[in-house]
Amino acid sequence: MTQKLHAVGPLLLALGYFTLQAPQTPAPSQQAAPEQPSELSLILGESIGTQPRFAVPDFVALSDDAETAEIARTLAQVLWDDLDFEREFYMIPRDTYETIPPATSMTDVPFEAWREVGADGVLVGTVQKTGEMVQVRVRLFNVRGQDSVFGREYTGSVDNPRLYAHTIADEVHQNQRGLRGVARTKLTFASDRNGERIVGPVDNRTIKEVYMADYDGGNQRRVTVNRSLNITPVWSADGRAIAYTSYRRGFPDVFVSFIYEGRLETPAAGTPDEQNWLPAWSPDGRRIAFTSNRDGNPELYVIDADGGNLRRLTNNPAIDTSPTWSPTGTQLAFTSDRSGRPQIYVIGVDGTGIRRMTFESYCDRPTWSPAPFNEIAYSSRTGPGHDIKILELATGAVRQLTFGLGTNESPAYAPNGRHLAFTSTRSGGKQIFTMARDGSNLRRVTRAGNNEMANWSH
Repeated sequence: MTQKLHAVGPLLLALGYFTLQAPQTPAPSQQAAPEQPSELSLILGESIGTQPRFAVPDFVALSDDAETAEIARTLAQVLWDDLDFEREFYMIPRDTYETIPPATSMTDVPFEAWREVGADGVLVGTVQKTGEMVQVRVRLFNVRGQDSVFGREYTGSVDNPRLYAHTIADEVHQNQRGLRGVARTKLTFASDRNGERIVGPVDNRTIKEVYMADYDGGNQRRVTVNRSLNITPVWSADGRAIAYTSYRRGFPDVFVSFIYEGRLETPAAGTPDEQNWLPAWSPDGRRIAFTSNRDGNPELYVIDADGGNLRRLTNNPAIDTSPTWSPTGTQLAFTSDRSGRPQIYVIGVDGTGIRRMTFESYCDRPTWSPAPFNEIAYSSRTGPGHDIKILELATGAVRQLTFGLGTNESPAYAPNGRHLAFTSTRSGGKQIFTMARDGSNLRRVTRAGNNEMANWSH
């Protein structure tokens, strides 16, 4: 499950990317968890109809060393944050736990004390380290019935304890709410945090590299190292590759970095006269839509991921760009200025059925929501800057999520459709933020340098 950067040789550095080890979900222990009721809603009593109230105290360190103690604290804090992010449970603040005696094992949980602070459920965990391996156990207890309603055990490397917490959070959400959580998903984005500048064909322009991070901003790691302009990164459907626009050859072209394999491909095979940019993966991962000027004008194209079956979709003297796929893979939304100002349009992947979707002053960077939501998020000029809006396709209704605090652009949906990542200048420079699809629960993800154009993995 280690996710550390490997050391790389001169060839990989020259190509401009690191090779990463693929993330793996911590392995469940062979010891079976006890039989448990499947629904925590059984414990709510007079609280039926309200959110269950959960507590997550520090995990119990069963190994007597500083590293295990730190892992125990990290697991609890990250797990609390992950559960709080989806807002399915009311999370009792951790600073209210001070008067509650800590458990020393799974069998001495102080249920009465937890009941006094209003907890319906308490997640109790233990962590034990042996060499470079760690065993993590967790149980969700019904405070009233004092029995376990959920339990998991994992074994694996000590290198990334956050992944255990993310895994537990996703499994609790699935078990208790039938919800696909996003704790194990990742963001990719462009950043200038290295402070370097380009010297050469694109003179005196800040270098931007592609980065990746956990959904909450943890474990931020650099993906490209080619000292060029690398922007608009997007995840493949299987989360094992990132397509992006790079100027490493002096002109924009679409590159695909298979980040866990050490492979770099250019499926659209650009040249100084045939430039390509703004890639977008199809939902099945088999095709990439992008913008190209290869026929003399910026138009939309679709190509197989292996570089075959290139097809042109649009044919208009305007600029057509920023494609995004529908969940079914049968349509694309995109930005075009064919009406005079940039607006959002939709077209079939066979090039037919084009229709205009927005009628505002300036709209750009559409992103189509995952199913079951049927909407397109985009950035709209609302004054001196831009704000994030959502177009409900079934009704045509538009709702605004941000309201003039800085400029807000490049929205990207989480894979469960419940959250959006976006770029905002509200904190000064450009940074990545996330928010719920109703505009609430705003969280800042990045802080170093300027960061923009986030995309969320599946």
